[in-house]
Amino acid sequence: MACTTILVGKKASYDGSTLVARNEDCGSDGFTAKRFEVVLPENQPKVYRSVLSHVEIPLPENPMRYTAMPDADLKIGQWAAVGVNTCNVSMSATETLTTNVRVQGADPMVEYIPAQGKEGEEGYVPEVAGGIGEEDMVTIVLPYIKSAREGVLRLGSLLEKYGTYENNGIAFQDVNEIWWLESIGGHHWMARRVPDDCYVIMPNQLGLDHFDFEDAYGAQKDYLCSEDLKEFMEKHHLNLSFDQDFNPRDAFGSHSDADHVYNTPRAWVAQRFLNPTENRWDGLDADYRPTADDIPWCRVAERKITVEDVKEILSNHYQGTPYDPYGSKGDTSLHGLFRPIGINRNSQLACVQIRPYMPESCRTIEWVTFASNVFNAFCPLYVNVNRAPHYFTYTPAHVSTDSFYWASRLMAALSDPHFSQNIAHIEHYQENVGWRSYKLLEEWDKLVLEKDMSYEDSASLLEEANEAIAKMLREETDTALDNVLEVTSRLMKNAFARADR
Repeated sequence: MACTTILVGKKASYDGSTLVARNEDCGSDGFTAKRFEVVLPENQPKVYRSVLSHVEIPLPENPMRYTAMPDADLKIGQWAAVGVNTCNVSMSATETLTTNVRVQGADPMVEYIPAQGKEGEEGYVPEVAGGIGEEDMVTIVLPYIKSAREGVLRLGSLLEKYGTYENNGIAFQDVNEIWWLESIGGHHWMARRVPDDCYVIMPNQLGLDHFDFEDAYGAQKDYLCSEDLKEFMEKHHLNLSFDQDFNPRDAFGSHSDADHVYNTPRAWVAQRFLNPTENRWDGLDADYRPTADDIPWCRVAERKITVEDVKEILSNHYQGTPYDPYGSKGDTSLHGLFRPIGINRNSQLACVQIRPYMPESCRTIEWVTFASNVFNAFCPLYVNVNRAPHYFTYTPAHVSTDSFYWASRLMAALSDPHFSQNIAHIEHYQENVGWRSYKLLEEWDKLVLEKDMSYEDSASLLEEANEAIAKMLREETDTALDNVLEVTSRLMKNAFARADR
């Protein structure tokens, strides 16, 4: 899946929270409807079977409750995407990554091979299960980990044992740390802890540009990897560095023409937003251009980063550059040249905010929205709950404005054809949902603190809070939908000036 991920260390965020956000994008052949849900321990399988690869994995006892953003239609599996468990640990999976043919040849992907013939008949060959992939990872990892580091180690061990059929980047987060894991070939992996004062932007491209093997095989303070990664790299001559500063992006990644249109421009525009004055971003003498292969994996922003910054970046369509598909000035041949972050195929977006200054019962907020990020609104939900509001969980096969997913899809489709006429209504909608969300969070945070409730007892109160937030969101969404429908209806091509009834 095509996606973009943002990781923000606790010293880089506005309030000391760790922030992890990712928009999940569906393929170019259609749209994947999503929903929000809370998975209770009794609903977690004891043996997991992948729909796509048919691999079967026995799961540990005593899973934790966790949130998830699965597909509304489970015909190709859960694709749980992102979630938070009862230990306030989050996982975002996954960012599909690129690699190169040298890596694929050295450690091939573990592909599913269907059975040939019918069982019992001559010449029958049974199926061969494939490895694990994006469909599976949240479900088989998140309910069993108590820290971000534990998440890296559990997923790493599963990759080594079962392999994978695709390259992926996965984020793990707790109140103190964020770790980023990238799979390499079928069975190898590496992970790096995000520096506390840095942010990371990840498009669909293997991203790590530095790796410390001495730490990974020693103290493991900031780096982890599969046990034989260095031996694997040396055996297959994958290291392309002349010096000791090993660059995984060169060894394991790609720098194709497709990357320069699809991937690197997204990192360029996001860093341009967070570090506008420290580098030249435009012109022939730019420090970094949209096609640059050396855009840093992590860096310190020019100011502290907010949830609104995260939403702004993940909604970006190259506004303020020559590449904006909604642009009306400049060289029109450049409009839409690069793949935007905020695209029509955004399925869902979640930003997990783990707040160190709040008690564990209400420490984590999951900001959620659906469909194209340019036109949708970010809304917070408390995760210490046993059920979620109907507006978020209800995504039927048919279009319904009783569903936040479908209302967001309609908003985008109606607004896009007449962007300049509708954008004021969209901005007003996003601003109203934003300030009203913060007001509600403040009110409910205060109530939880006053009542001094235990983690378990506070769940019912936070369910009430989520219902209040959902009610506000529904009001604002319905109003905005009314407004853009009115505008777009008036601009239909069969309009005529003479009035009659």
